[in-house]
Amino acid sequence: MPALIGCSHGTADPAGRATIRALLELTADRLPGVDVVEAFVDVQEPALPDVVASLAPRPAVIVPLLLSTGFHVEIDVRRAARLRPGVAAAPPLGPDDRITGVLADRWRALGADPADPVVLAVAGSSRASTVPAVEAVRDRFAALTGTDPVLGYGSAVQPTVPDAVALARGGTATVSVASYLLAPGFFQSRVLAAGADLVSAPLGVDALIVDVVVDRYLAAAGRLRLAA
Repeated sequence: MPALIGCSHGTADPAGRATIRALLELTADRLPGVDVVEAFVDVQEPALPDVVASLAPRPAVIVPLLLSTGFHVEIDVRRAARLRPGVAAAPPLGPDDRITGVLADRWRALGADPADPVVLAVAGSSRASTVPAVEAVRDRFAALTGTDPVLGYGSAVQPTVPDAVALARGGTATVSVASYLLAPGFFQSRVLAAGADLVSAPLGVDALIVDVVVDRYLAAAGRLRLAA
């Protein structure tokens, strides 16, 4: 079986690092006999291209531990997959209804009133392909929770999360934020500082997210076998 390279953005936050490590440990438990290794596109080492090279000539599947397409998926991950034969890139983890279900669960844990304003906070990307993906997540989240969330972006796209919170608040309404982020880190700290009354935890470690990682890997591994 090909190695599984779990590729995340990277973070200086110890809790964020622990979250990604725990997700990959649970993934390894689900895939006995598969070598599961970490790689990063920023902040942390080892860098993704170095991991791809270190596993040669063994086949490998890169699973982006990212919630939507964007620069890192479209450029960094695809470029790494082209470094040598026998390497495939899986799609990002989202949008996926299982992950949106976890997002809804994290938001419900706040005890927020669905009639009050809700902001759906996403990381954002300079790549236009990200927008339809997060809009699909918003629509599914709305259907699951009975809310009408406003999208707020951490970078590159408007409105920002603070602006979306201010827009949603209007007068004196209680505003909650559903955080569509995988782990604690830079973007979650910005969401917490955006002025909302309630902020959900990141998606974190969840069996359903592990299911998605495993499914992404198995599908890409199957494509590698067919191409061999």
